[in-house]
Amino acid sequence: MTDKIREASRLLAALQMDSERSNERSALTLLALLRMGPSDTWADASNPMLGTRAIMDWMRDEYGRAYAANTRETIRRSTLHQFAEALLVQQNPDRPDRPINSPKWNYQVTPEALAVIQRYGTAEFDRALAEYIARVPGLIVQYAAAREMNRIPVTLPSGEPFTLSPGGQNVLLKQMVEEFCPRFTPGAEVLYVGDADAKWALFQEERLADLGVTVDEHGKMPDLIVYMADKGWLVVLEAASSHGPVDAKRRREMSSLFEGAIPGLVYVSCFPDRKEMRKYLQQIAWETEVWCAGDPSHLIHFNGERFLGPYN
Repeated sequence: MTDKIREASRLLAALQMDSERSNERSALTLLALLRMGPSDTWADASNPMLGTRAIMDWMRDEYGRAYAANTRETIRRSTLHQFAEALLVQQNPDRPDRPINSPKWNYQVTPEALAVIQRYGTAEFDRALAEYIARVPGLIVQYAAAREMNRIPVTLPSGEPFTLSPGGQNVLLKQMVEEFCPRFTPGAEVLYVGDADAKWALFQEERLADLGVTVDEHGKMPDLIVYMADKGWLVVLEAASSHGPVDAKRRREMSSLFEGAIPGLVYVSCFPDRKEMRKYLQQIAWETEVWCAGDPSHLIHFNGERFLGPYN
């Protein structure tokens, strides 16, 4: 471990990061975010907006740490996520409503944290650090409020409101909840809503268990699960922009995921419009349904002996 990496590790510990967030990987992540090479001083630190790939390239080029491509998710989930939670970095300051799956997703050291970091190693550091730590709780509330303003408001059929993270398939998911459900599953219960940013945005675990569904947390969940008690149907819907449509492989996966379900299963692929649907037309499984948000009052039925119903 070079001197600069050791210093960065000690700095992270001073910023009250735990051992995992002050190890070598996290120290290198911080140095990359600050665009600091081995010979730079802390006063030289800057805070450009960088994606994970650019961060890893800096680690390799400046410090000779060539992390494998599959390490990108570890850096994102086990370092950058916690940096953001602690308000050491902010995500997408140029566009807070950027979709979670965007290749332009980026991170930037917050101006408040940068002002402290630039004093590291000077007589001013301890006082600046103490003032920063005292302000962090208030800053977290302030930044969280800004993020919340960009979330997508959704109203369940029951009238209960909640929000989804911005962008991605969540725009379509809002339409599925607010347009599909009232038309085709009136009076039904929404038992699960996924989110690009938080897999379990809404999860009625006990109610699903009552219906014989025990969910494997590592299983690939559909985007929306709706229970129609009057018909004894469990309607599982996929936003095609997340996993693609319900093709034969996905149908088998979900049959396995819901193999203990007491209600009959109905599979629905959802698209923003028919133009998008045409891209996947050959993949859509038989004996499933298709719904396009652009034509919300219509369903397309892919063969089978009944219209909108389970097949045993």
